[in-house]
Amino acid sequence: MIELAEMIRELRHELTTALADGTAAPLRFELETVEIEATVMVGRKAGAGGKVRFWVVEAGGDAQLESSRTHRISLTLQPRLVAPDGTRRTVLIAGDEAGTER
Repeated sequence: MIELAEMIRELRHELTTALADGTAAPLRFELETVEIEATVMVGRKAGAGGKVRFWVVEAGGDAQLESSRTHRISLTLQPRLVAPDGTRRTVLIAGDEAGTER
């Protein structure tokens, strides 16, 4: 299992890599909305300062946490490429399709 934040961080890294790879490509794609659906386990341990954590669960995962529940969530993300001066640009990506993409 990985934390939901780590999954989103890795997605951001992959999109950034595709953006960098596509700078010299003749064919590029505009990145619009990104939709993610994941099964997560929401867990919280009792006690002062306890945190609620969201863990992404693999299909058929067997993980157990104290006081946990499994939920399916959908996220819709709107990626923005923002320059240091605050201007926003259209995000264009390119690159070869990975084996797990569809």
